[in-house]
Amino acid sequence: MEKLFRLAACFSLSGIFMMPSASGQDATEIVRKADQKFLGEKSSYSVMTMTIKRPKWQRSLTFKNWTKGSRFALTLVTEPASESGQSFLKVNNEMWNWNPTINRVTKLPPSMMSQGWMGSDISNDDILKESSIVTDYTHTLTGKEKVDGTDCYRIDLIPKENAAVVWGKIVKWISTEGYDQLKTEYYDEDMNLVKTEKAGELKKMDDRIIPTYFEVIPADKPGNITTARITSIHFNLPLEDSFFSQQNMKKVR
Repeated sequence: MEKLFRLAACFSLSGIFMMPSASGQDATEIVRKADQKFLGEKSSYSVMTMTIKRPKWQRSLTFKNWTKGSRFALTLVTEPASESGQSFLKVNNEMWNWNPTINRVTKLPPSMMSQGWMGSDISNDDILKESSIVTDYTHTLTGKEKVDGTDCYRIDLIPKENAAVVWGKIVKWISTEGYDQLKTEYYDEDMNLVKTEKAGELKKMDDRIIPTYFEVIPADKPGNITTARITSIHFNLPLEDSFFSQQNMKKVR
């Protein structure tokens, strides 16, 4: 009951305190521009290296990622050799994993969306964009703040009723000039901070300048951190819906 009361209060406040920016944009428009800039207006293909750091060990993975809007995503692990060939497919709100070692496709239940992808601090939901930050949340512009010296919009995202999402609240800091998502905080249903994501090292990739380095820091696990670096990315490729299939996740390279 307490959780429902908190969410209801947030929904009510978001309608009262929606703050337009100086240029007349509302919070949803800002979030949409930031989301499209990073994922592409239609589609994207990227190559990334992720490093999982723990107090006593660390390991790295390289993977390719294809997305099309908020409905489709396909991720292929290419390194290390022990993990190579594993793929993950998202279609609408469903997600599957292909493991060539056991020659099996496994459907992942919704309860696994919040779990760390490949043992990292980045959730399955984050990697495969199971939820859309534009359509699954209400957005409230709560002010402007600086992140590492850059002026940013501070926007609260509260999940819509019945949205299939992991988080109880998300707070994003989006740069006022380039619409880059420079900092994100993720909260659970009790409004406890779960993790913080920071982005930097802006570079020109394909036809736009975007952050290329990311850090994800869990709030309750000192010494744990996951970093990710974009090696290459291309936007708005002509990807058909049929590319995102269980058949293709077994053979994509």
